Amino acid sequence: MTDLEYLNLAEILLARIEARCDQLNETTQADIDNQRVGGMVTLAFDDGSQVIVNLQKPLQEVWLAARSGGYHYRYQGDAWRDTKTNEEFFERLSASVSEHAGMPLVFSA
Repeated sequence: MTDLEYLNLAEILLARIEARCDQLNETTQADIDNQRVGGMVTLAFDDGSQVIVNLQKPLQEVWLAARSGGYHYRYQGDAWRDTKTNEEFFERLSASVSEHAGMPLVFSA
């Protein structure tokens, strides 16, 4: 994958996260404060916890940090996949955000 292809796919990923947070804030009791600075999106919750998604451009990866741990994703085929478990990115993001928000919330590609 070229650097440009990586950046395009990563930008789509970050934009989907931001859009979904806005949608969840409007349609549920979730209160997710999402803030983007460059290649990093921080999702902050009422209890002070955070989920952070950031781009690792030299590695062509996306990293997710949450209460449950740190995860590294690389684009494979048609999805961002964990480099150790092959778990799809939005599955882990949904589980992490649900844990932090205290309610079931779904993110998808």
